[in-house]
Amino acid sequence: MENRKVDDITYLKEKCKVIRQHIINMIGGAGEGHPGGALSAVEIVTTLYFRVMRLDPENPGWPERDRFIMSKGHASALLYAVLAERGYFPVEELTNFRRPWSKLSGHPDMHKVPGVEMTTGSLGQGLSVANGMALAGKYDGRDYRVYTLLGDGEIQEGQVWEAAMAASHYKLDNLTAFIDRNGFQIDGPTEEVMAVEPLGDKWQSFGWHVIAIDGHDIIQILEAIAEAGQTKGKPTMIIAKTVKGKGVSFMEGKAEWHGKAPSGELFTQAKKELGCE
Repeated sequence: MENRKVDDITYLKEKCKVIRQHIINMIGGAGEGHPGGALSAVEIVTTLYFRVMRLDPENPGWPERDRFIMSKGHASALLYAVLAERGYFPVEELTNFRRPWSKLSGHPDMHKVPGVEMTTGSLGQGLSVANGMALAGKYDGRDYRVYTLLGDGEIQEGQVWEAAMAASHYKLDNLTAFIDRNGFQIDGPTEEVMAVEPLGDKWQSFGWHVIAIDGHDIIQILEAIAEAGQTKGKPTMIIAKTVKGKGVSFMEGKAEWHGKAPSGELFTQAKKELGCE
């Protein structure tokens, strides 16, 4: 398994650059997908897979592995790009994204893609699944950790808050969740569609340990994950402030790029800005 030092931030930044290139090539090539929320969470997922999580890509079902649930399943391009770069399947397969015959469908399928822990896409369900995995780990006496990533529009779903209450009740301190707080969902700013603030206060009131960070700062991500690992008796929520469409100027902070692929000159511009060959 790949092993990197905590201070190897340059390596992680370069890997994030590659992941963003894959994302834009996949979505632009397919002519469909969700670039905004995939680009905003690159640092979070890349840091987890390339520095934090205990994994074995050659044995995806290894019982002692850490688990990651992409609750916001529409950001599948990000998950696929990371899994491919991490060695779960050939990078060349990313060009098949969203093809009718491809295993790399619009939402990740645990029965088709190595490394995908749960089929997601129906919003609001990922935290419940993560709860079950974390609880099973405690019952089985295993020391693996469970991570999940939620969208900030997704947390308008009621099931998220049922799961939040359950995680606290069962003292799931082996569970760490992230919210990709980019401020936008498909219909516009979250605070205009259905306000979720004060977000930190909400999770604290449900019995979670809460950490707020810059979701594009790898050092802050690593420090928050370390703090979560040292927190006992309660789950941790890391609220990561991010930029929708990070890295592509005309996508940044724009709700319209939640679920639309760039084409023509805009596709060319996006590739240029991300340094694609």
